[in-house]
Amino acid sequence: MDLIIEMCDRPQRPIVLIERLNEPYGWALPGGFVDYGESVETAALREAKEETNLAVTLIEQFYVYSDPDRDARQHTLSIVFIATATGEATAQDDAKSLAMMNAWEMPESLCFDHAKILQDYWRYRHYGHRPRLSV
Repeated sequence: MDLIIEMCDRPQRPIVLIERLNEPYGWALPGGFVDYGESVETAALREAKEETNLAVTLIEQFYVYSDPDRDARQHTLSIVFIATATGEATAQDDAKSLAMMNAWEMPESLCFDHAKILQDYWRYRHYGHRPRLSV
C-alpha cells in the first residue's frame, strides 16, 4: 500500500516523498505492508504516521498496481490512496529524509513503479483521467 499525500496547507499542494533508509535506496511514496488482521485503510494511516509523522485523511482509493516486476524483492501489489495532510512532516521510521515536491520537482529516479504511479496521479489531477486497466 502506498500513499500520495497532498499537503493542503501549502501553495500548489505539494506531495510528500521519502528517501528510503533501507534497500532499495532512493525516493519513494510513503507506504508499506499491511499487517495481519489490519485493514488497508488502517495500514495507510499507520504507515503515514510512522514514516512522515503526519496524521493524514484518506480521500480516495486511487488505483491498484500489481505488475509482478514492480518490486524486485518479491511479487507485491500496491493499493494506492490519495490523502491530505497539514502540518510539519518529518522523516521517521525507515525514512532517511523527506521532501515535499511538485510535479516539476520530481526526482529522476524513483523506487519501485512510483514514477508510473505519480505520472498516473498527475494525469488524474490535471485532466480527470484515471489509469486504464491493462491485461
